[in-house]
Order: sequence, then C-alpha cells, then structure tokens
Amino acid sequence: MNFYRWDHHDLILSVHIQPRSSHPGIVGVYGDKLKIKLTAPPIEGQANEELSRLLAKLFGVAKSKVLLLKGASSKEKLFRIQSPKYWPEFIAPP
Repeated sequence: MNFYRWDHHDLILSVHIQPRSSHPGIVGVYGDKLKIKLTAPPIEGQANEELSRLLAKLFGVAKSKVLLLKGASSKEKLFRIQSPKYWPEFIAPP
C-alpha cells in the first residue's frame, strides 16, 4: 500500500511519527507510511499539534484543513488534507 491516496481533491496521508527528535522534518517512506520527525514530545497532544502545523505548511493550507482521522495517541496516524495547494514532488497530483 502507498502512504497516500487522493479522495477527489483531498489527500489522505498515512504517517509514522518520531517524537522528541532534535530536528523536525520528513525522513522518507517507512513501510507504507511517511515518516516524519518532530521535536515535540507525545504529551497532551503536543506532537499532534506540531505535526498539524508542519503538514499545513507543507501542503499550503490552513491548519483547520488538516484533519486527524486516526491515531491521536499513536505513532501511526491517518490525516485528511483538504484541497492542498501544493505537495512535495514524491506525491503525484490527483
């Protein structure tokens, strides 16, 4: 399975996070997930908050357009990014 799929104009993205990293950013594909390092700890939603901000910036949308569908308390997460304005070269357009 690929780490993303398009649902009309929305991007469904499977993510594996590594919290408490020294440098945030996209690491690459990790199995069937996109691995992302975060500096925030996985406490009281801090890592989810940082990840939502990072994804919003990466895809050129408001943070309110980044919806966590599954995995609020897990390292494995599923997001819906509503109508992204742009995306990294490793994601094919819809």
